[in-house]
Amino acid sequence: MEEKEDLKSVLPYLPLMVRSSTLFWPSKVVEALKSMAKGPEHSRVNSGEVLSVAICDIRSSLSLFEPLAPFALDGYALFFDDLISREESTKWFGEVVPALANFLLKLPSLLESHYQNADDFLGKYGIKTGLRILGPQEAGIVFLSQELIGAFLACSFFCLFPVTNRGANHLPTINFDELFASLYESYSENQENKIRCIVHYFERISSCMPVGSVSFERKVLPLDYHPLFISYPDADAWSKSAVPLCPFEAYSLGSIEDHSTDALQVDFANKYIGGGALHRGCVQEEIRFMINPELIAGMLFLPSMADNEAIEIVGAERFSDYNGYASSFRFSGDHVDKRNVDVFRRRKTRIIAIDALCWPGMKQYALKYLLR
Repeated sequence: MEEKEDLKSVLPYLPLMVRSSTLFWPSKVVEALKSMAKGPEHSRVNSGEVLSVAICDIRSSLSLFEPLAPFALDGYALFFDDLISREESTKWFGEVVPALANFLLKLPSLLESHYQNADDFLGKYGIKTGLRILGPQEAGIVFLSQELIGAFLACSFFCLFPVTNRGANHLPTINFDELFASLYESYSENQENKIRCIVHYFERISSCMPVGSVSFERKVLPLDYHPLFISYPDADAWSKSAVPLCPFEAYSLGSIEDHSTDALQVDFANKYIGGGALHRGCVQEEIRFMINPELIAGMLFLPSMADNEAIEIVGAERFSDYNGYASSFRFSGDHVDKRNVDVFRRRKTRIIAIDALCWPGMKQYALKYLLR
């Protein structure tokens, strides 16, 4: 029963149909994906321009009539027809696009399996881990296999997620149309290189799908004081507290993503997880989401954070190296993530997303902001 309730909460945001608790693609979508999975000789999807037509056709078969971002389809054509080499293009349309089509064909069965096995993680402790919307002030955790995440990101690439009511329910962008639209509308090298990171991720998983898992946990400090629980503290609580702070080490050099497995790696940016990752943004949070694209999956089901909330993501694999920052950001090649895994097959990478203050200046020293 809980599995059905979990699915019920997220189903309006998924592109799949459901009948008698069975998930499936409409027949026209299955036909299109099977054709694409056979390669460009069969599907004729051999260029960015034709790919953009295929995206529109699949969206139409799903009755997704909300318009894509202006110039999104031009962005797909620009990237795959003009910005990458002929060799890269041949590999992309000959190997990667068919693999993405196969990922999408597997999505219904992957989700069915996910809900059947969700209790394998923490079910013995009575903790739900199935995919669901983790709403505001709702502490909870979701475990996703890296394979399921790959299928979700393939949905994002083809812009197949319904967007109706996402904004009204404080859910961030999840389709890639804005990412490609921004590339065409106002070309910049850093936007091109963000997409190169995503494309590289798809190349990697199409040749060898990872077998681990990633957890996404919404953490909430209760606003009301309770003697048995940690709560969102006020000045009086801090002044009277005798609880010692935990020991910590500070590093003055190096990048957040390169530090030890014991570190909490803070994603300090936006109340909407991912910030401008799928738009024009290209600073700390957005770069992290490009080199660890599995983080993007959390944008599907995690609404915006309040002051007393944080989101912890454990296990996201890094796929890309980079150099530069903001306008100088560049994809610099493959990254082999050698971090160890835990008992849940998650890489020991622990990322904590918070809504940092925006340009606080001197007001950050006011009591209310120090407490926050």
